[in-house]
Amino acid sequence: MRHRRKFSKLQRSVPHRHSLLANLSSSLIEHGRVRTTLGKAKALRPFVEKLVTLGKRGDLHARRQVIATLGSNQLAQRSAKKLFNEIAPVNADRPGGYCRITKLGARLTDSAPMAIIEWVDQPAEGSSQEAAPAETAEATPAEAAE
Repeated sequence: MRHRRKFSKLQRSVPHRHSLLANLSSSLIEHGRVRTTLGKAKALRPFVEKLVTLGKRGDLHARRQVIATLGSNQLAQRSAKKLFNEIAPVNADRPGGYCRITKLGARLTDSAPMAIIEWVDQPAEGSSQEAAPAETAEATPAEAAE
């Protein structure tokens, strides 16, 4: 029975599980979506949502807590910066539920259930995505005039 059990152990030791979740969360912050097994995605969601809540707080102590959780390597530093500068402001008015898990089906090699975990509100990736719809909108009336 799993009474009062808060999280899944993922059949790993404590340091292995913490490094797995830290690496997955850094990848999710960096790329916006991660394709992984369903069990790992379900374990990752509360882990990442706590980091986003710290990011919404935005003070120095919260920043140091996120860096301590993610690790001190280059990817973790970059991910913490992106979390505080891009992801937390997008989710500022959302009270929770920052991630979405979409089931994909079984993996071909070992039939493990796969899933994609992604942000509900995607942060803007810069002017490249915003410029693309504007260019098509401008091109459409010009083509209609000709």
